[in-house]
Amino acid sequence: MNNLLEGGQDVADLISDAEVINILDHLDEMYPNPKTMLYHETPFQLVIAVLMSAQTTDVGVNKVTPTLFASYPDANAMAEADIADIEDKIKTIGLYHNKAKNMKKTAIIIRDEFKGQVPQTREELMQLPGVGRKTANVVLSEAFGVPTIAVDTHVERVTKRMGIVPPDASVRETEEILMARIPKERWRDAHHQFIYFGREYCTARNPKCKSDPQINFCECRDLPQYSAR
Repeated sequence: MNNLLEGGQDVADLISDAEVINILDHLDEMYPNPKTMLYHETPFQLVIAVLMSAQTTDVGVNKVTPTLFASYPDANAMAEADIADIEDKIKTIGLYHNKAKNMKKTAIIIRDEFKGQVPQTREELMQLPGVGRKTANVVLSEAFGVPTIAVDTHVERVTKRMGIVPPDASVRETEEILMARIPKERWRDAHHQFIYFGREYCTARNPKCKSDPQINFCECRDLPQYSAR
């Protein structure tokens, strides 16, 4: 176990590294060759899609991106867009006013400071409006093949319930622990597989893990502090 786990975290209830690998093997069988469900054709479109996905389902985002990207396929086009038109095209998703502003600002920065190309480092990506560490990790992994583990609410909930990560770990600690416990070559797939499993079985409310006899690797601990996630 790495120092992060040993340094102040209660590891008594965590599963072993061998059990972690066993879970990953099961998830490989359930969700082979996983990929993001967000529609995109370019790194720029992925950045915009992930920005829109905050507090919105991927299905909801995918309903607006075809029309949006038909009008504004790249940073140059979106940088010149009328903010009202962007809002109109994405008005069915949550927080669309603020997201539209961040999308246009992001497009302007990519056009003016990065010559129209999405930056390929976490530090540069996190300079873009609305782009935090999770979004940057998703873009690095999906668009550029950089091994990362992006921790969203599904990844956090599932890995804590499974006993891979201590229940009181922060989001950043969760990311670091997962990177320490999961082989690097499996980071990308594991990220998606935890999300898929969290959506299909290990849901925030009324999880189905215990009701399916095939899901014998998830204890699905009903921790009160995560029951509303």
